[in-house]
Amino acid sequence: MLTQRKRARGLSLILTVIHAKMKNWSFFKFSILLLEFYKMAVERTLSIVKPDAVAKNVIGKIYSRFEEAGLKIVAARMLQLSRADAEGFYAVHKDRPFFKDLVEFMISGPVMVQVLEGENAIAKNRELMGATDPKKADKGTIRADFADSIDANAVHGSDAPETAAVEIAYFFPSMQVCAR
Repeated sequence: MLTQRKRARGLSLILTVIHAKMKNWSFFKFSILLLEFYKMAVERTLSIVKPDAVAKNVIGKIYSRFEEAGLKIVAARMLQLSRADAEGFYAVHKDRPFFKDLVEFMISGPVMVQVLEGENAIAKNRELMGATDPKKADKGTIRADFADSIDANAVHGSDAPETAAVEIAYFFPSMQVCAR
């Protein structure tokens, strides 16, 4: 698997060769397009290690899975959500029957909130998490290994790029997320 550094070196070499063949202005425009394409492959997603998993002391085991899958942790913080925090974060579910129980669960203990970055980070994280119901989660997924129930299911992860952007901004103002 190519690291981001090796890919960057390869990209630099490609740009050097192309520059030799193109005039400066054309090269400049091409470089910008190529860099935008390169950035598109790298995504960020929000992940939360929920109170049940924090209480079981499995944060490190979960982080190892992120890193083994090629995801970088570019921001992280442990916090105790207030009722207002939990209600605000899960506001999209406020009309659902499970909303009250979800809020109660999320304020029942500390959570670990992190931003993951990598190629296809959203899909990779969702694959690592497994099905919402740990009984239906594939063996070896975070929920199959660490969750107790559909309610206490160990982790949360963004489900789409738009959701990820909103969720990341909720916990991490843009200046607090660092590229690695």
